[in-house]
Amino acid sequence: MHALIIEDEDLIAIAIEEVLRECGFTSFHFAVSFDEAVAAARERCPQLITADVELRPGSGIDAVQTICTDNPIPVIFITGRVDAARSRMPQHPVMSKPFRISDVESAVRQIMSQQ
Repeated sequence: MHALIIEDEDLIAIAIEEVLRECGFTSFHFAVSFDEAVAAARERCPQLITADVELRPGSGIDAVQTICTDNPIPVIFITGRVDAARSRMPQHPVMSKPFRISDVESAVRQIMSQQ
């Protein structure tokens, strides 16, 4: 399975990758900006997206809205801006940074079981 990790902090992106590997994901694209996220999703459609809200530059919310316009993809927001994610994207799970590995694993398993 392929995942797109939209995160502009390298250490957090690596931690998310490790959790997703434990959940069965085998390939990854990483994006630190809106443009990179959209390009990565066009190159290879992910089965899951994790996204931060604030990117440098751009917004993870805007990236997800653009990517998921034609193709609904499961999304988990992992962010310090929980309120922004919940208010603009209430249909997706939102996790606060710092996160617990077990919470991310649980959210991934739950959202993927709905597919």
